[in-house]
Amino acid sequence: MPNRRPRRLPARSLLERKIAEVPTAYARILAVVRRIPRGRVATYGQVAALAGYPTAPRLAGYALFSLPDGTPIPWHRVVAVNGKLSIGRLSPDGAITQRLRLEKEGVRFNGRGYVQIERFQWGAARDACGGRRRRARRL
Repeated sequence: MPNRRPRRLPARSLLERKIAEVPTAYARILAVVRRIPRGRVATYGQVAALAGYPTAPRLAGYALFSLPDGTPIPWHRVVAVNGKLSIGRLSPDGAITQRLRLEKEGVRFNGRGYVQIERFQWGAARDACGGRRRRARRL
């Protein structure tokens, strides 16, 4: 029997590698969403960046959209960068549910129906000072 070289497997394409990474990416994004405290919101971009995907806010949206109904993950705490409830395009009922859940947690909206993002956005520095910005001390 002739000596045969082992067949080399073709290198995986970039697309195949990205597709294989999706379950891991979704798990990382959902782990970040679980950490958002009650009464706070985060943007899709903020969630994606904290999960390690700083240029992929849509990935956070896809991960949240894939959640089943009745999930315990606090999906309602993620909003668009300007505080808009972006789920309204997909499901008007979902936007109402999101707003009601946020209001129940104490999040307030402006007259246009946007979350007051500067007041309720989640962040370590902002949470450490109770939601208020500290004044810089003069030396």
